[in-house]
Amino acid sequence: MKLPQPILILSDGTGETAEKVVRAALQQFQHHLVHVRTHAHITRQDQLTSWFRIAARQKAFVVTTLVRADMRDFARLLSRETGVMHLDLIGNLLGELEEFLSEKPVGVPGLMHQADEQYFRRIEAVEYTVKADDGKEPRMLLAADIILVGVSRTSKTPLSTYLAHKGFKVANVPIVLDRPPPEALNQANPFRVFGLTIDPSMLQTIRRARLRTMGTGSKMNYDDLDYILAEVEYAERLFKAHREWPVIDVTNKAVEETAGTILGLLTDRGLVGPLGDPSQIG
Repeated sequence: MKLPQPILILSDGTGETAEKVVRAALQQFQHHLVHVRTHAHITRQDQLTSWFRIAARQKAFVVTTLVRADMRDFARLLSRETGVMHLDLIGNLLGELEEFLSEKPVGVPGLMHQADEQYFRRIEAVEYTVKADDGKEPRMLLAADIILVGVSRTSKTPLSTYLAHKGFKVANVPIVLDRPPPEALNQANPFRVFGLTIDPSMLQTIRRARLRTMGTGSKMNYDDLDYILAEVEYAERLFKAHREWPVIDVTNKAVEETAGTILGLLTDRGLVGPLGDPSQIG
């Protein structure tokens, strides 16, 4: 039995960004077992020394995100001394940005995750989004940065959560057959409202999987295809009555892809800029 090949991520911050990049790249390698471990807040040379020695024993690949130049230089030195394969994930980018911006990087770890105004804005956005989930508080719609409208199981809640962590207050409103949406939805800024639709057959599959997960049988008409078709058609009539609402088909789309489409449309409408940092669009 072949053992997983180890990859160590060493970061002077949380290491979350580096891990995401590494795992995204690993998707292109389908036939290898890999064990990724992230070690955060590596700010001293003795910490680097210890981890490179461990990597040498384990024959691991080391990926670093270190913003201080002396730490990056020391990591390269350790790589040569120990024979450990090493990738400096941020060094080249910092160098190119320094040349492009004609400014030296400050070299302070953890700036992305400091408790600044943007951090508290994200916390506020998450709290708002939890309260405004599934149409629970229609009065809150007028304060939303983004409003998602769609039938049950069109990814409204996970999409709301994803966008909230980027600093957006997101409300979502479920569409129920023959039930009018809340009046507050008509009063909200229509350029912040997005309709979500999905292929009915796919929706039936998702709903049946949901029922199995919940350990229940058929729940009234929830997974009946005729009912689903009627529900989707009712949603489409509602969308046509509000032509300012872009309609996004979420069939087989990842939450990140749908979120990117929404943020792109908000950018085109001039509604993203004031909300915060550039990473919201990334």
